[in-house]
Amino acid sequence: MNLMEVLQGQLSDDVLGQLSQQVGAEKEQTAAAANGIFATLLGGLANNATNESGLSGLASALDRDHDGSILDDLMGMVGNMSQGNAAAPNALNGAGILGHILGDRQETAARQISQNSGLNVGQIMKLMPILAPIVMGVLGKAKQSGGLDLGGLANILMGSAQNAQSGGFGDLIGSVLGGVLGGNQPQAQQPQGGGLFGQILGGLLGGKK
Repeated sequence: MNLMEVLQGQLSDDVLGQLSQQVGAEKEQTAAAANGIFATLLGGLANNATNESGLSGLASALDRDHDGSILDDLMGMVGNMSQGNAAAPNALNGAGILGHILGDRQETAARQISQNSGLNVGQIMKLMPILAPIVMGVLGKAKQSGGLDLGGLANILMGSAQNAQSGGFGDLIGSVLGGVLGGNQPQAQQPQGGGLFGQILGGLLGGKK
């Protein structure tokens, strides 16, 4: 399963229109920014899952808070998220999710995504906490429906991250993750599926595919 494609599929024309209204942007720019955010968060999740404690913590969070039910009414979810409800349940706590995935480097990621989408940093920072729960919902639903154990969860993250890199997001992913996740830079002329994600995610399962 390619989680990047599943995430893109969640952005119907209506949902994209609502997101665009909230940040004051054209749909094409909003879609480009959303793709960058999705790719960044998938990469961040995969990076966090390169050690056993991180992977176990992610699996526990998915089982506890993210069953994918928020995907049943994304229009309603996006509308509620725009109100900035501080008492939102964990499944909708975009700020908390971002904190776990990117820590204090969210603005760094926003600056990189801004350069690739045309939206300003403020607009990106508005989108990130709205889209973060969608990423966790898609991942949680995939884990639940596929009965994924820790190894399966790690594999789906690695595969989706590599697919994002080789599917037209390589330059964006390289610039975002290179700046956010601590200096791992893509090597020139890497084959498909290699490069930055190969370096960052190569430790998953001891290198097992």
